[in-house]
Amino acid sequence: MTRRWLFADQLGPHFLDSPGQKVLLVESKAVFRRRVFHRQKAHLILSALRHRALDDGVQLVRAETYAEAVREEVTVCHPTSRGARDLVHRLLTVTEVLPPRGFVTAPADFTAWAGGRGHLRMEDFYRDARQRHGILMDGDEPVGGRWNLDADNREPPPRGADRLGVPPPPAITEDEIDEQVRADLDRWEREDGIEFVGNDGPRLFPATRREALARLRHFVTHRLPTFGPYEDAMLAGDPLMSHSMLSAAMNLGLLDPLEVVERAEQAYRDGDAPLASTEGFIRQIIGWRDFIWHLYWYFEPDYRASNELKARRELPSWFADLDAGAVEARCLSDVLAGVRDRGWVHHIPRLMVLGNYAMQRGWRPGAMADWFHRCFVDGYEWVMTANVIGMSQFADAGRMSTKPYASGGAYINRMSDYCGGCRYDPKVRVGDDACPYTAGYWAFLARNEPELAGNHRMRQPLNGLRRLSDVEALVEQETARGSRAP
Repeated sequence: MTRRWLFADQLGPHFLDSPGQKVLLVESKAVFRRRVFHRQKAHLILSALRHRALDDGVQLVRAETYAEAVREEVTVCHPTSRGARDLVHRLLTVTEVLPPRGFVTAPADFTAWAGGRGHLRMEDFYRDARQRHGILMDGDEPVGGRWNLDADNREPPPRGADRLGVPPPPAITEDEIDEQVRADLDRWEREDGIEFVGNDGPRLFPATRREALARLRHFVTHRLPTFGPYEDAMLAGDPLMSHSMLSAAMNLGLLDPLEVVERAEQAYRDGDAPLASTEGFIRQIIGWRDFIWHLYWYFEPDYRASNELKARRELPSWFADLDAGAVEARCLSDVLAGVRDRGWVHHIPRLMVLGNYAMQRGWRPGAMADWFHRCFVDGYEWVMTANVIGMSQFADAGRMSTKPYASGGAYINRMSDYCGGCRYDPKVRVGDDACPYTAGYWAFLARNEPELAGNHRMRQPLNGLRRLSDVEALVEQETARGSRAP
């Protein structure tokens, strides 16, 4: 059987045709020269590759580029980026490119669903996927009679709590491979001029299938039951909340998303997890994760350059360098520190703290997508293109979401404990105590009113903007603030 070339995000057994199939892995230094990745992301990828290389029949080649390393005939599963796809089609040693694996819905099924639709909405795709794959279904109907249980989820954090009180994920025990990876990264920085961002630290995410399965079992048993109610809540003292911490393992290919979904559904069927939490978690995987993957390929290649709101400011150095100490706004400082120290924060800090602030300030969407790609352990081009360009920055003018995810300090105050200890007041929009999110929200609406006026979901916010008596002073204040650290 021809050797299977596995990319570093295809490391699980579901990328092979049989358990004994021989494998080629490539560790390319050029990948780390092209972008300034988070140090912990680089560590995780190299650790995962080198741990996988310990398995029987696996050959690991270290080279400057992939082309230098792939010298024998190989087959490959469809890669996860356009650049990698173009590469495998150019290499004469690649004898077959198989359909993509590591996702639930097949490309042909997505294309059939999407064809002829004026707008692509995740909720519609998710319902189709539930039916197509028979997940959380009772015959032809959704379990419990409702497709979406958001009304039972997404609560603010418990009043007065600084933690949820759920058991943390099992700790990762580093080994001699991690020690060698760390030494190599130090040497690359010292001798090769390769740069990283963020703090080094103990490895926090699985690099092996065994570690990933242990995390999956722990999540389903101990954290899934409380996932739903607080999936959108933020606590400064509990950055993990009840989130699964499985995105990095799935995006490395260590877990098949279908096995993750099946474990969660079985917990519900066994009476060990409530339906609302189970449905909310499953929607993130067969709904959102698959949806984002398919949009990456379905949209045209230059979708990534979309910038309908004409946001052209470059990322300021304090943000790009993860300088949380330069920021006084408590929510932004804490979340930026989480990226610096862990290479990970959950989806609401990403969307409503980081992305929201960038959109308010008019930072270039493509630069934000690249920043998320480089700085998050679970960040890849396919993950961040539609997530950031379409959803977070509304740079596609609504091709995949119905309105900008912009909000003032009131949302952060309701869904977190950040505002209580902050020098800014979420209720104030002008003056020394004005919350940069509250002021930034109204300045964003004022700047983009012509582009947003035709969106029926923005009618009420824009009417509110027109009733403000201090818009001129507010816009002047936020123009002066610009991209300075708030």
